[in-house]
Amino acid sequence: MCSISKKSFNNMKKISFLFLFSVVLFACSGTSQKSSFQTQSAFTTSTDTIVPIKKSDDEWKSELSAETYWVMRERGTERPFTGKWLANKKDGQYVCAACGYPLFSSEAKYETECGWPSFYESLDKSHVKEIVDNSHGMHRIEIRCARCGGHLGHVFNDGPKPTGMRYCINSVSLDFVPAKKDSTDKK
Repeated sequence: MCSISKKSFNNMKKISFLFLFSVVLFACSGTSQKSSFQTQSAFTTSTDTIVPIKKSDDEWKSELSAETYWVMRERGTERPFTGKWLANKKDGQYVCAACGYPLFSSEAKYETECGWPSFYESLDKSHVKEIVDNSHGMHRIEIRCARCGGHLGHVFNDGPKPTGMRYCINSVSLDFVPAKKDSTDKK
């Protein structure tokens, strides 16, 4: 039988604990996500610098309707087939309902049977932020506004050509800006 002193045993326990702690810390560092909308950093591109909007929950509550706050700040979902933009066929842009940032073009909107407005691409990839969402026992990709961090919906890889993507967006997370008519139009 081998004998180990109490001091050596305690040192081995400390070393084992530090090793395990280091492994866990290293493993988690690559997958951690900040849960607060207010601390999310926004994407930037060489042509477009997005300045994040940071507001307190009280400020958002005072500016947004109760339903919009629930969907955009608490990651809720509006009931399917009830959204105001589901059947909209007008030309224009869909912007963030919280901050007005341009998100989707009517040209990328298409009809689905999912119950929410769907788009096959965003106006610019830097305008939406994709975040892994494993809530409710599902693996999905959540979409947020890159400027204010507001929850928009989810993106799935079952959409039409040319991208094969379906950005499934809550109507309450969007406002619509109609395209300006060309002054030379003779309609």
